[in-house]
Amino acid sequence: MRSFASAPLLGLWFAFLALPFAGWRGALWTGLACAALVAAARTLGRVLRAEPVARRLAMAQEAIGESWEFMLRGTRDWRVAALVLLGLVAFPWVLDRYKTDVLVVAGIYVMLSLGLNVVVGFAGLLDLGYVAFYAVGAYSYALLSTWYGLSFWPGLLGGAALAAVFGILLGIPVLRLRGDYLAIVTLGFGEIIRIVLNNWDDVTRGPNGILGIGRPHLGDFRFSQPMHFFYLVLALCLITMFIVGRLNRSRIGRAWAAMREDESAAECMGVNLVHAKLLAFAFGASWAGLGGVVFAAKQTFVSPESFAFFESVIILCMVVLGGMGSVPGVVLGALILVALPEALRELTLFRPMILGGAMVLMMVMRPRGFLRERGLRLAEGALPPGVPREEGR
Repeated sequence: MRSFASAPLLGLWFAFLALPFAGWRGALWTGLACAALVAAARTLGRVLRAEPVARRLAMAQEAIGESWEFMLRGTRDWRVAALVLLGLVAFPWVLDRYKTDVLVVAGIYVMLSLGLNVVVGFAGLLDLGYVAFYAVGAYSYALLSTWYGLSFWPGLLGGAALAAVFGILLGIPVLRLRGDYLAIVTLGFGEIIRIVLNNWDDVTRGPNGILGIGRPHLGDFRFSQPMHFFYLVLALCLITMFIVGRLNRSRIGRAWAAMREDESAAECMGVNLVHAKLLAFAFGASWAGLGGVVFAAKQTFVSPESFAFFESVIILCMVVLGGMGSVPGVVLGALILVALPEALRELTLFRPMILGGAMVLMMVMRPRGFLRERGLRLAEGALPPGVPREEGR
């Protein structure tokens, strides 16, 4: 019965959230419904943990993990890759402009969350100012495009490179910080960038933003429709997934994993913590810069309001919700947190409550995210006979 103790508490919490919107009667029914759903989920969890069912679920999870890996390491079954890619390419032809535009925004957030996953999920460095690198990429291309007429493709590389430089500049003063102290410093860095963009009128035009940013070109072809940006973002997302996955399986990825688990032990084993941390900040920031350049080219307008602290929180929620350290999980988390608010657009008044409540419920029911890091799970299962497992893992 202990596993069901949280159901009434969660029901009471949801009833309290619904009280200002639905009144006493509606809040009571909301709380009862949430408590019943939690109790049903607990019961279903017990059933799924039964030995035969759990074995089948483990086999299914292994198959899903292997199907994702072809994007990261390649696969011999090229037919599966071709079918998945063909399905993605066909999306703009079966969806309307609005839904295609939502997918473009989701793709930008996939790049951002994968970049933050390098810092938070792989290296274990809590970064609450990640949106600053997003802003650096967007404003760098906006200024280069409006002042010097630079085209999109050189601006894409320039924005990523400049964001990586800012990532290194942030990493240098926080090399010896951990946990809450690191989070506070990165939070301050993000706010500094936003305030500078908001007050440096001579360069950034302050709150008025920058207009007339150039769109991408391929010869005489100009990107102007959501469909065009969908294919651009899709290509960048696939490249990001491939590179981030390869990084996770490289020597530097193993160094990040060791540093994430225990910095002192990693340093004793020969991991250069300064080099590893600076690389994590640089790689993570570069993908945020890419996303910023694409965002600026798509909107043809940037302003400081687009890079508020709440954006960093949302991107971090995508990483935590999907599963820190898991590339497929982070992609899934980004897609859910972009699609869910759009699906609830008709319930504008209740949307923050539903979104926040769903996040809390998810963290209670599955605190490690949708898809746990597969490499860590395999490592735990690969202990030699006779070696005791660490409790609580």
